Amino acid sequence: MNTSNRDKDGNPLIERYTPNERTNHWITAICFILLAVSGLALFHPAMAWMAVFLGGGQWTRILHPFIGLVMFVSFALLVVRFWHHNLMEKGDTQWLKQIDDVVNNREDKLPKVGRYNAGQKLLFYVLILCMLGLLLSGVVLWRAYFSIYFPIEIVRLAGLLHAFCAFVIIASIIVHIYAGLWVKGSIGAMVRGTVSYGWARKHHPRWFEEVVRKTRD
Repeated sequence: MNTSNRDKDGNPLIERYTPNERTNHWITAICFILLAVSGLALFHPAMAWMAVFLGGGQWTRILHPFIGLVMFVSFALLVVRFWHHNLMEKGDTQWLKQIDDVVNNREDKLPKVGRYNAGQKLLFYVLILCMLGLLLSGVVLWRAYFSIYFPIEIVRLAGLLHAFCAFVIIASIIVHIYAGLWVKGSIGAMVRGTVSYGWARKHHPRWFEEVVRKTRD
């Protein structure tokens, strides 16, 4: 990790995300927004007006699955990049048991958190499951290429699975965004790539110690 960066006041900063990691994240995020909007437009007539963001109903039907493939590939790259940081550990169970301390910002009472806390890790796994569900069901529903090869019952079940996974992933991303706003500095880390020593020490103390130890070796 690079610790040579400094903020405008001269305080040292720690690199949390590389430029490639941030680009990967924002490609996934932009695709998600486009898919959420177009998916809702296709889901119910009351939200059909959202199709305007992709050029109308016909373009929405055409582009939605292709954007879905781009998001899946981009997300798969994120999984490869961050898989080893999201393995559940002994302290994560205790972190979840102390969720009251988490909500009330009593982080000094929590087990030392590594690069990601237990809540972020659970979100990571939920997103993986939802992405797989959306991909598999989306292929079955893709009328232009694949749906004609499946019985109508399978197509209907795929529609239910697609809607369920979409609901879960939209709700999960809303929580993800809220948490990013709640923990000041989190969104800045994904925009600029760096965090302050104080932020790292407060929210991810074990990760902070590992980074500092590497710079001293």
